[in-house]
Amino acid sequence: MRKRLPKLNELQPCKIEVEEEGSKRFDCRRGPREQKSNDPENSRNYPSPSTTGEDDIRRLIDDIESIVTLSHTIRVFTIKWQLIRKKLEELSMFLVAAETPLPRYNHNDNNVNTQNLHQHKCLSEAVAAISGTVRVCRDLANRCINVSYSGKLLMQSELDRVISKLDFAVKGVTDIYNSSGVVTGDLALVVLKPGLGSGREDMRFYVKDLWTRLKIGDTQMKRQALVSLNEVITEDEKYVKIVVEMGDLVILLANCLDSNDCCIQEQCAFAIAVVSGFDSYKGVLIVSGVIGPLIRVLEKGSLKAKESAIRCLEKLTENGDNAWALSAHGGVTVLLNLCSNYEQVDVELIGPACWVLRNLVGVEEIKRFMIEGDAISVCVRIIKGRDELGQIGAAEFLQSMASGDENVRQLVIKEGGARALARIVDPKSNYSFKSRESALKAIENLCYLSVESVNMLIGYGFMDQILYFLRKGDTSIQELAFKSACRLCGTSEDARKSMGDIGFMAEFVKFLEAKSYEIREMAAEALSIMVLVPKNRKKFANDDHNIGLILQLVDPKEGNSGNFKFLLSIILSLSSCNHARRKIAHSGYVKNIENLADAGVSDAKKIVRKLSANRFRNMLNGIWHS
Repeated sequence: MRKRLPKLNELQPCKIEVEEEGSKRFDCRRGPREQKSNDPENSRNYPSPSTTGEDDIRRLIDDIESIVTLSHTIRVFTIKWQLIRKKLEELSMFLVAAETPLPRYNHNDNNVNTQNLHQHKCLSEAVAAISGTVRVCRDLANRCINVSYSGKLLMQSELDRVISKLDFAVKGVTDIYNSSGVVTGDLALVVLKPGLGSGREDMRFYVKDLWTRLKIGDTQMKRQALVSLNEVITEDEKYVKIVVEMGDLVILLANCLDSNDCCIQEQCAFAIAVVSGFDSYKGVLIVSGVIGPLIRVLEKGSLKAKESAIRCLEKLTENGDNAWALSAHGGVTVLLNLCSNYEQVDVELIGPACWVLRNLVGVEEIKRFMIEGDAISVCVRIIKGRDELGQIGAAEFLQSMASGDENVRQLVIKEGGARALARIVDPKSNYSFKSRESALKAIENLCYLSVESVNMLIGYGFMDQILYFLRKGDTSIQELAFKSACRLCGTSEDARKSMGDIGFMAEFVKFLEAKSYEIREMAAEALSIMVLVPKNRKKFANDDHNIGLILQLVDPKEGNSGNFKFLLSIILSLSSCNHARRKIAHSGYVKNIENLADAGVSDAKKIVRKLSANRFRNMLNGIWHS
């Protein structure tokens, strides 16, 4: 089912040195001519190959995996056994790659046969030597489990010795791949990608094979391995979990971010960005040291690599605890420089850079550093530009900076932030819906908090802009404008007067019959605030339709009971006006108010008392003048 890596016997002669007991070494460069004349390798009657070589490799792999499993139960010298376990796993990885059937000899090609026989002997000797070291590992493991060693110092010395042997063995096998050209694009066969529904072991085997190629392959093979890795981790998140569980693979990806090869750098950045999309795996990335390399990519990488790197940093900094890690590697300065030079930088990076900076605002020291670094004026300039993502990112960053900090809010307004945002809202400008949405939210958070700022907005013509979208905007922008206007009328009496003068109340009345309950309630609340101003109250009462509609809507049969609080508040305010009170009393829907009063609704009772007092006064006036 799986295609293996190329057969070691097909490779050019290479040197492999494996240390066995007594420091015996095997040198594969030694050719047949150096052998004694009675050596079978010099005979022209070449023997048929046996399967002993493959069997030995398989047994060795099984032994190594058995010792790795056994080592997890050891409770003494844990640090040293972790190192031994890592070396054994590396060794197993190379041996799995070498585990392929040896080729049949070509009886018509003496040169090939001589080379194959020599490679066969070289591999067999290496496996035999490594097997001896593995047997020593098993013996030491059993002794540590049973605590049957004579002394700690002596056991430490023996463990150090076996670590040295394993390290030597790994280096020797690695040399086969690096110096012999085993893993090159021309020679390597790719392990087949597991199909849909494949088991976890098959998936892990495939990822492990890609890891091998990424670690010891040439440039072309590294590229192919990364492309294949990115293909599976984007298709199935199970592969992402396997990648994370193989911690060394994440570290390898982090190290490859510093590759001089543009393709390798881009593919590694993409893979790390995919992993960063899972909250539970972000800690593994941080521990694996990705922050520093990602920042270096932002400084010198290609556009594609930078896009993945900055997306990853945005995800990682969503956890405020990681802000210091980014700052420690100079990330804040790099991001500020990127934003400062936004005219020379690819626009795709500006918005995400602002979002990363936004995530760092929670750390007061970093926030102050950004303010001193002129971050506010930089963001205002970005808002004045034409890039949509940049405008959105800068607007969100400024909101986060000013949140709960009056001094920063004033600084943003002083630097021209409010005026720049108001220009985006202007119907005469040609900005996207998303840019206008972010601008409106920013204006609400920055300017609706003080009377001075609201008056400044009025001077910019902001209210006329909102009213235009209420009347003529499409559904999406109309809803944004409506919600912003509802909040605006609650900011100050001057704002309510201005809104009443230019016609906001008539627009709010239209929303009283909207399909959305939320919109109906917001419209009723806004009107209840607007009519607190006597001038607005008189203007509202002049339109008979307004009073009739509100009295009609307080009918419980109409299903507007949720709005009764604000609708009754409107009627109660209107009832303080003689002109409006007469219209209410003579309306055909006044019975709705009386029914609510009979049901014990407090505001309805107040309205009925006002209406009754007015009727009583009218009766007295009639009697007095009769």
